[in-house]
Amino acid sequence: MEPNPFAVLSLIVAPAILTNASSVLIMSTSNRLARAVDRARELSKQLEETAEFTSERARRRMRELAASETRTLLLLRSLRCSYLALGGFSSAALLSLLGAVTVPTGLNLVVNILEVAGVGAGLVAVGALVVGSVTLLQETRIAVDVVASRAATVLARAEDSTTAMDRRL
Repeated sequence: MEPNPFAVLSLIVAPAILTNASSVLIMSTSNRLARAVDRARELSKQLEETAEFTSERARRRMRELAASETRTLLLLRSLRCSYLALGGFSSAALLSLLGAVTVPTGLNLVVNILEVAGVGAGLVAVGALVVGSVTLLQETRIAVDVVASRAATVLARAEDSTTAMDRRL
């Protein structure tokens, strides 16, 4: 079998592109985490200023605070997975490059070890990326549920207000 220069190139380029994708995912997840933490702080501040915890507003804020805490933990887990993916893809690219450079030396054992290590690092990275992405989906579902609940509450209040105005007329 003839050596294919494109095979070596793809072994190096694919992890490099996935490294870049992981970096972008880390940046967006970090921003989401910062927003979730800010929201939790704001809710905590509002609850600390509240003397009446049995009101509907206080109970809604406590539910939102619990959801925000869950979101924060999910985002942190996703961020860890993304960092693991970033390290894995970077390692796979480096190991592939070292393997490509080592081939001409005729050290087949070293080349085989680098191949296995590169593929292993890539597999770990892909797994971490999948787990991190699924975790982001879970976090997004919680965020959407909070928004939907809040929208339903506001719509119900608006409807009650409209009905009360109609009765007065």
